[in-house]
Order: sequence, then C-alpha cells, then structure tokens
Amino acid sequence: MASRFEKVRGSKPFLWGCLALVLFMSACGQQAPPDTRSADESAIRDLDVQWSKTAGANDVDGAVSYYSDDASVLPPNAPIATTKEAIRTAWASLLAPGASVSWQPSKVEVGRSSDLAYSMGTYEYSMKDSRGKIEADHGKYVEVWKKQADGKWKTVADIFNSDLPASAPPEEKTHAKSRSHRTRKSRRARRA
Repeated sequence: MASRFEKVRGSKPFLWGCLALVLFMSACGQQAPPDTRSADESAIRDLDVQWSKTAGANDVDGAVSYYSDDASVLPPNAPIATTKEAIRTAWASLLAPGASVSWQPSKVEVGRSSDLAYSMGTYEYSMKDSRGKIEADHGKYVEVWKKQADGKWKTVADIFNSDLPASAPPEEKTHAKSRSHRTRKSRRARRA
C-alpha cells in the first residue's frame, strides 16, 4: 500500500499543470489598459493654453478653477499657497488692474499610468507700478497635473520664477552708493 506522501507526490505534475493552465488563462483574460498618454498630453497642452487665455483676461476665479482642491502654488518671493483662498489671493495680486500675463507650454509629459503629468514652459508678465510705469518680467514655470476621479485634469502643484536677475534691496543700494562715494573721496585725498 502506498503511503499518503507517495500519492501526493505522484499527483504533483498534474497539480503543476493545472496551476500553469489557470495562470495562463487568467493572463489571457486580462488586457492592458489602453495607452492614452498621447491624448492626455494633447488635452493638458490645450488646457494650459486655455488657462493662459483665462488669466490673460484677468479672470481670477477662472484662473483658480484649473487647480485641484488639494493644490499648492509656490509663487516667487512669497509663502506657499495651499488653500483655494490662498491661491485665489495670490492670483488676485498677479492679476491686479493693469497687469498682463501669458504663458506657453514647451513640454508636456504624461506618466505611463496616465494619472500624473507635468507641463513646463515660459511666461511673460507686465504690470504698472505706482507711478504708472510698466514693469515687465519673463520666466519659466512647472505645473504638475493630476487626473481627477471624474477624469478631468487639474493642477496640483504650480511653481514659477523670473529669468531676470534679482535686484538688490534698497539698503544695499544705498550702502554701495555711499561706499563708492567714500572710495572716490579717498582717491581724491590721496592725489592731493
């Protein structure tokens, strides 16, 4: 009489064959999700261009509508904005009367899973100062986009900064001017 172990051992090839068949059948039944990256890239590029037009029309609420509820905006020379109201305040200061903004995406890349993407490009900005003189700026930006539960793309992170060199604070300009004036005075004193 064969032991219990010998009976199980004899059926091992049969079990392995069944397992292989089950795995093969389940693999055949699963289809990879369609690759929508190209369509998603085009959609994000179009959204970014439309967003620029909305901001260019100084539509603060429209500009803010492109962000997800959990978005963060990292404006230059200001604290991070992590609530819709803080983001709205940041945009309201950017789109003050007399301001003009536009941007153009130069690169959009969508992740393989088609749920995250980024867009980067350049912007142009101008605003009238308190004397009515136009101050112009240009720079670059990066936006991180996330596909929402409803299938729409929204920005979850937005950062931008100027290509122009930072200007010296007023104290440093005054200090540099007085140092330069002292240097000229000391040169004249040495010549005399």
